[in-house]
Amino acid sequence: MYEYITGRIVELTPANLVIDNKGTGYFVNISLNTYTTLSGRDEAKIFIHQVVREDAHLFFGFADTEERELFRLLITVSGIGANTARMMLSSLSPAEIEKAILEGNADTLKSVKGIGLRSAQRVIVDLKNKLGKTAGEGIVSPAGTSVRDEALSALVALGFQKASVEKAISRLLSENDGHTVESLVKNALRRL
Repeated sequence: MYEYITGRIVELTPANLVIDNKGTGYFVNISLNTYTTLSGRDEAKIFIHQVVREDAHLFFGFADTEERELFRLLITVSGIGANTARMMLSSLSPAEIEKAILEGNADTLKSVKGIGLRSAQRVIVDLKNKLGKTAGEGIVSPAGTSVRDEALSALVALGFQKASVEKAISRLLSENDGHTVESLVKNALRRL
């Protein structure tokens, strides 16, 4: 696995760059955020995420490790591939994406081309706790909503029938009432 490539920027566009490292030119897919950071520079250190497929070896590059780590978190979500994650990082800044996930703001994530309501909700459900831990926050329900209501809302937004979701949540809460929103949603997903 490659960690980074340092070299001379030969070509830079909003979607990709070619970086020359000792006579070898590497074609690297980048986000608009990385493009903005690298604009006007002749040399750069690009942090790499390599995707190996049967038909291609692709490099995705980032100006800093924080953006790369967010990219890596995004591609762990079912239905979010490398190009979709790159599109998200081109449409919104990493800080905006993290804020939308932590606040459960699906509308912000839906504003990205190719991200529908289900995908936005899936990103929030899958990554809220991971980002909350790195930011030193836990999952807190907004004032006035219960853990049950928030989990129900998230599962219905993911496309499940309200009646079956209510049954699954009721069973889970009767077994253990100490659930967080995320644990309730994840356990309900296993039962649906």
